[in-house]
Amino acid sequence: MTRSAFHSTGVATLSLEAMVVVIAACGGAALAFFAVPAAWLSGSMLLVSIVGLIRPLPDLRKPWFDATMLVSGALIGSAATPEALAAAARYPGSLALLMLALAAIMLTSGAYLRYVARWSWIDALLASAPGALSAVIAVAQAKGADIGKIAVVQLFRILVLVAFLPSIMQIAGHGVAGQPPETLIVGAGEFLLIMACGLAAGLAFERMGVTAPMILGATTASAILHGAGIVHGTLPGSIQIAVLIMLGAVMGGRVSSVKRRELAALFPLAIGGFVVSIAVACAFAWPAAWLAGVPFATAMAAFAPGGLEAMAMLAFAMGLDPLYVGAHHLMRFVALGLAMPFIVAHLKAEPPKG
Repeated sequence: MTRSAFHSTGVATLSLEAMVVVIAACGGAALAFFAVPAAWLSGSMLLVSIVGLIRPLPDLRKPWFDATMLVSGALIGSAATPEALAAAARYPGSLALLMLALAAIMLTSGAYLRYVARWSWIDALLASAPGALSAVIAVAQAKGADIGKIAVVQLFRILVLVAFLPSIMQIAGHGVAGQPPETLIVGAGEFLLIMACGLAAGLAFERMGVTAPMILGATTASAILHGAGIVHGTLPGSIQIAVLIMLGAVMGGRVSSVKRRELAALFPLAIGGFVVSIAVACAFAWPAAWLAGVPFATAMAAFAPGGLEAMAMLAFAMGLDPLYVGAHHLMRFVALGLAMPFIVAHLKAEPPKG
């Protein structure tokens, strides 16, 4: 292939990949306009999946994916503020139960998908991980797991939680409206520092052969910088939206590769997995509420198997204790983001026997 032909092929591939990102952005914007829960993630995934089912779309290449994981890790680590860490120290018993609940949710939901749906253990565990979706997708990509199936089950759980958890908490007797706090945004210099440190750590982890090195490196670097008080604030909203769009594009592309008959069969499995995970979360939330001296509705919001951002916003909207809820989701979010590559390190993406 001549240099000009190679250049033309590269430009054409880049144009197709850019088209996928544009499709994802349109899907997210459409659902955001109608205030649909988790709009930017669910909308981008949904539209890319639909278009991909009609006409095959290219997978985003490694530079796109690595950049998304780098920024995702920076966002995960930004939750580890000194204030959040101090709040977490107030609830040692409840946080210990949270770690047990995390393991129980993954094992029980994973066992459900393994033995009922006959999934491989790696697909089942990744689909059952309650939160840290970007870390889950990074590990799934690195391990060759079935991102399409995992994305469907994960996104279904997020949507159901955001749609129905407020009603559950109202039944539990807590429905006071609140206001979200003002969010401090990092400056340009701080953002570049986070990215540089995250990239350096990611490249170091990559040389060490660690699974999902970019998101793990960026999470570690961002958590240290924020926890030490060197950097203050989270990433700008526009960057957060861009990350959700890119995640949706990756997930939607993999969902579109799932056969339509298999895709239809995934929804009953997603319902079953959600029921199992929410039942386990409730079982641990009761004693945690007693230990921490908080209402059950507050503990349920803290133990619900959803994403950090969605659960934090629900807590503010319902007038729940933001420090308690935020501290618990922070601990689970960072723990999953850091531990996920090691949880499935020795598992292989092989179809189960039988």
